[in-house]
Amino acid sequence: MKVYFDNAATTQLDKEVFNEMLPFMTEYFGNPSSIHSYGRKTRAAIEGSRKLVAKSLNVSPSEIFFTSGGTEADNMAIKCSIHDLGIKHAITTRIEHHAVLHTLQKLEQEGVIKLSFVNTTAIGHVDLVHLEKLLEDNERSFVSLMHANNEIGNLLSLEKVGEICSKFNAVFHSDTVQTIGHYAMDLQKIKIHFITAAAHKFHGPKGVGFLYVSADMKIKPMINGGGQERNMRGGTENLYGIIGLGKALEIALRDLDQHQNHIVAIKNYMVEQLKIAIPTIEFNGSCQDNCLYTVLNVRFPHTDNAEMLLFNLDIAGIAASGGSACTSGSDIGSHVLRGIGCDVTRPSVRFSFSKYSNKEEVDYTVAKLKELFSFAVSVKA
Repeated sequence: MKVYFDNAATTQLDKEVFNEMLPFMTEYFGNPSSIHSYGRKTRAAIEGSRKLVAKSLNVSPSEIFFTSGGTEADNMAIKCSIHDLGIKHAITTRIEHHAVLHTLQKLEQEGVIKLSFVNTTAIGHVDLVHLEKLLEDNERSFVSLMHANNEIGNLLSLEKVGEICSKFNAVFHSDTVQTIGHYAMDLQKIKIHFITAAAHKFHGPKGVGFLYVSADMKIKPMINGGGQERNMRGGTENLYGIIGLGKALEIALRDLDQHQNHIVAIKNYMVEQLKIAIPTIEFNGSCQDNCLYTVLNVRFPHTDNAEMLLFNLDIAGIAASGGSACTSGSDIGSHVLRGIGCDVTRPSVRFSFSKYSNKEEVDYTVAKLKELFSFAVSVKA
């Protein structure tokens, strides 16, 4: 049996999305910057996707800029804000995605900013009291806090953080890569300046995402070149990627309640079955309350071959991860789990679900895990 429980890394492309993209790979291939009919056709399709994204967030199409994905969008928001808005101080957490964390650390190393880290609780939630104290004690700041942590799934209240940032005239950016397409968002009700997204997290294609830039933020492009994206991002647009992003987001929001209910049921079922099969397990982060419903991070009992757990799952046909896919192959372990003080001597696995996940896959995975740990205990004895 093959099981895919690594949807936080990437999701399967929806066939309906592929069918929407296909004509723009073959029949409608014009350069969107060309003025002839071929170009006008593809330009209209891109603007259609932009309007769809903007409508889903209740913002203006002029505030949506297509990028190569979440990492570029995060970099653009951070670097352009700090360079163009005269910001000298930034605030983030130690458990952010590396697209944010490494970018801000690099700017600090270069002497561009002073970087402060807001405290997080023992299970990974942001300490909003400490955030307010940091804003009080520093000049106008750039605040970057992710909506949902990609490894442990903790959710942040964008509304509360937006209010705090507004109080101190701070610029607020949130990496929403794990939540766009999984939650309805009305940015008119949130005091936020930048959010980011990647299509492959909600059953769209890889290599395309977007950045929302509030109209009152006047920044310059990070990538110079032609006048694409209204002079904000040089380079010929990823035409069929943008078409796919728009269609994937449309489907995700159209079927949001149905998919959310389905995935929550799958996750809760796995929690229950794991507790029965391996009673000594624990859960990293916020498991079922105030958390991203697509992610479950499980801490297993210590065994002598703990580092082989993911390998053994893979042999059994089960795809999961030990953390962010962006750090796969690294031997330093999860910076998120270390950041919240987890026992890193015990193996942790992130299981992440999608609309295609089912209970049969959960049963198979739990059975294999029980076998692995029963064997480890018997060998040790």
